[in-house]
Amino acid sequence: MPSPTWEGSKAETGRTEAGAAESRGGDGAAGGRLLCALEMEMTNRGVRGDSTVDCGKCDGRNGGDSAEVSVPLSLPGKRTTHMEEYGLHRLRDRKVLIEDKKRLCALALGTALLGILLMIIHAELCPLVYKPGSSIIIIINCFISLSTGCLLIFIIAFHYKDIKLFVNDHNQLDWRIAMTSHRVLVITLELMVCSIHPIGTYWTADPHDNSSSTAPLCVSDYHNKALVDMELLLSVLMFLRLYLVHRAILLHSKVLLSASYRSIGSLNNINFTFRFVLKVLMNKHPARTLLVFILFFWLTASWMLTLCERQTQVSTGHMGTALWLIAITFLTVGYGDVAPATSCGKAVCLFTGVMGVACTAMLVAVVTKKLALNKGEKHVHFFMLDIQISKRIRHAAANVLRECWLLHRTNLKTVNRGEQRRHQRCLLEAIRVFRHLRLKQRQLRDYVSEMVDLPKMQMIMCDLSANWNNSYRELEQRILSMELKLDELSRCFQQTTELLSQALRHRNPEIR
Repeated sequence: MPSPTWEGSKAETGRTEAGAAESRGGDGAAGGRLLCALEMEMTNRGVRGDSTVDCGKCDGRNGGDSAEVSVPLSLPGKRTTHMEEYGLHRLRDRKVLIEDKKRLCALALGTALLGILLMIIHAELCPLVYKPGSSIIIIINCFISLSTGCLLIFIIAFHYKDIKLFVNDHNQLDWRIAMTSHRVLVITLELMVCSIHPIGTYWTADPHDNSSSTAPLCVSDYHNKALVDMELLLSVLMFLRLYLVHRAILLHSKVLLSASYRSIGSLNNINFTFRFVLKVLMNKHPARTLLVFILFFWLTASWMLTLCERQTQVSTGHMGTALWLIAITFLTVGYGDVAPATSCGKAVCLFTGVMGVACTAMLVAVVTKKLALNKGEKHVHFFMLDIQISKRIRHAAANVLRECWLLHRTNLKTVNRGEQRRHQRCLLEAIRVFRHLRLKQRQLRDYVSEMVDLPKMQMIMCDLSANWNNSYRELEQRILSMELKLDELSRCFQQTTELLSQALRHRNPEIR
């Protein structure tokens, strides 16, 4: 493999020879020499370890020496054109941009979770710190604001990389083409959501609070309840930053990173969105995915309800009561022993009930899928059911024959109408059981035939295709043999005609 020093010396030699040719040549060869030098420079920069660069003297109009520049070789014996180099450069840029997007999304999610954690610490420490303007609360609020600023910077950088990726994928030069109204709206909405955080009203305690209260209050002023409600609303709305979780799952999923998934998906017009990734996760790990989501939602909603109800001094201001209320609301039970008192708490319980209905439906689907029999188990089960029903049908048919014989014997021996009617009723009952079992057997076989219809049809079509291929080959062979026989017959006819003509000329020389 040529060393960089050798390549540099060779490039310098080419430049020296180009300068010498320029001093010998006239002004007409300046353009050609300049173009040759530029090509040598580009080739020297793009050359790889397994490629060679042969530089000679540049060609001029006055018959100067020729220069031979070999482009980098991607494979032995195969040249890489400028378009292929440009395509490889775009692929490398795309890979780098995707890695940058993953890194920025992870940083943004970590910063958002840090801000939410600081907000929870702020809300939990606030009732315990009764000094106005406490330094602890000020420091925590400053860190919340700082994390919010960092989060906004990461969001802007993420969308900057996203726009560059769009320009790279669509081979555009102007980045403003990517700034559609939908993208601008999404970026603006994300910045607004991520900028929400408590603005730093440093709370003091309620002067009318006593030590026997269920939960200590944390208010800025006893008569200024609007400011407290605003602070609570901003704290609760910080959980909207968790929308970054679905973006992180999408960018770090093996489905999106797998080249096989992307190639097959592009052939089938599949968009790799979070919905597709969620469906894949629900198919692979349904119980684990639902369990993680339900536990996370339960704890988050319980803390939000505690924060909303803390100012009312009711039992739902405790975490234990809130956990119980969220659980029975999520399961749509609603015993009525506890209820939210504030509008914020009612909204949280309403959202919990809606999510409970949705998760219950998914849970039923998952349990049904887990309890369902697979294909082999179904075949075994229905085969045994068919055998059992066949045995019962034979017994029912035997009962019908027996009752017919008993009824016939009763009609011959006695004229007791009561015994005749009893045997007739038994015969009708045996016929009804026989028909019912035949109907069950027919339904079972119809269901089993529906299960095996597709494989059976596939086998039939494969057999037909194989038979058609064999018949086609035999027909081709017969046609070829017929053509050969026809050619042979034509040759025989020609030879016969020649022999007849020779024989006639031999007998009658006058005939020509």
